[in-house]
Amino acid sequence: MKLTTLALAAALVAVPASSFAQTTYAQRHDIAGRKVNQQDRIAQGDRSGQLTPRETSHLENHEAAINHEEHGMRAADNGHLTASDRHTLARQQNRESARIYADKHNLRTDRGVAPR
Repeated sequence: MKLTTLALAAALVAVPASSFAQTTYAQRHDIAGRKVNQQDRIAQGDRSGQLTPRETSHLENHEAAINHEEHGMRAADNGHLTASDRHTLARQQNRESARIYADKHNLRTDRGVAPR
């Protein structure tokens, strides 16, 4: 009886743990998908008034710089990104994502946008 209970308990612990699968490398380094997502976040913040025009401009300039750097990286390697390039771009996008969050959640708002 005790062996059956122990086996059942072990199975119940092991099954849910396997359902928490890690994200794949490709999902973590989806450069194009993250660009679209971050542009959408900036646009939403601009529309809602969470971002001031200056914050929006600053974020857009950072996004453009990342895109320009990616273009240069691809040009250097015949249209491909090396693993190091993907890592560099992912880190830059992580920083930009944090900037977007910080700017959207500070107390500065665009006075020209009516509150909803």
